[in-house]
Amino acid sequence: MRDRAVMLAWLLSCAASGIAAHAHAQALGGNSAASSRVTLDDSHLHLTNYVQKGITLRDMLRLMGDSVGRVAVFGIPLQQTWMHSVDGDRAPTYYLQSDAPLYYYSFTDAVIATEYLSLPPRDRARFDPMITGFNPGDMYAADHIRRVLATFPGVFTGIGEFSVHKEFVSPKTQPGPASLTDPALDSVLAAAGEIGLVAIVHNDMDVPFPADTARPAYLDQMKALIRRHPGTTIIWAHTGVGRIVRPVKNHAATLAAMLADPAFANLYFDISWDLVARYVVESPESVRITADLIDRFPDRFVFGTDAVAPANATAYLTTNTLYAPLWAALSPDARQKVRVGNYERLFDAARTKVRAWEAAHVSK
Repeated sequence: MRDRAVMLAWLLSCAASGIAAHAHAQALGGNSAASSRVTLDDSHLHLTNYVQKGITLRDMLRLMGDSVGRVAVFGIPLQQTWMHSVDGDRAPTYYLQSDAPLYYYSFTDAVIATEYLSLPPRDRARFDPMITGFNPGDMYAADHIRRVLATFPGVFTGIGEFSVHKEFVSPKTQPGPASLTDPALDSVLAAAGEIGLVAIVHNDMDVPFPADTARPAYLDQMKALIRRHPGTTIIWAHTGVGRIVRPVKNHAATLAAMLADPAFANLYFDISWDLVARYVVESPESVRITADLIDRFPDRFVFGTDAVAPANATAYLTTNTLYAPLWAALSPDARQKVRVGNYERLFDAARTKVRAWEAAHVSK
């Protein structure tokens, strides 16, 4: 009976998503039949992997079909080094496959822009490209962001996903690791606020194996960073958890305290990544706690797949599939907002602001 109830709720969620279909008519070329089938937007997609290989946006359109309306798309800002002295003839393609370092790969932004510009305008409207090929510890990073906008006007909507503290990744990154207290990061977020760019930030709230009595290692620094940039729309990726960085004690209450505080009115959370979804759906209690939190703050969460160069539609929608119990547990209003409405509100506003900034600052 419970499985039937979950399935019924899921079907109702798909039907409820039709409420937002009119907002996708332009993105889907004005085709009302296609737009009526939209069930989600994706705030977090990596078109390429850690060795800068992936799929094309034309491939992505086929994977999206008519059910996915819009996607925030970006590359991976880091390149996995292939050091023959470390790995020999075994070419690593992921950061966990080698002890060799990672380095920042700025050309990823040009790859994303070129892919976007290869599409006809109707298809471009379904993507929000993001600038991510910068080192957040570099005082010149903000210049890189402005330079990308000047080189590819009319293309980008935000910055990120970029990482500050990330398990396994931060220690491997050269130069690095980045820091939440570095003035360079402040200059990046200040530039994003000035221009109107959405900023997607990966920052683990805690270290992988914390002491039971310890306060989350990076929570206070992250909160201070957000407070310093009230004019910047910040999406905290994965709600601050990761592969082995589990939700902190009373995680939902920690998020709720921030969302209820006017000092964090510019803060949003994404619930992307299949590994994060497993934390949410690991028990009926964890589903209930997460659903209660989102129902309480339905305007402050966005859904993302965090797919990396997905090979097929099943792989692309893995995270969405895992979240079926959560979708079923949410109120219809919250479900529609976290899957569709909040994305449109945030990224539409960013598009307008960034295009206006480009009109004022980019020479024709």
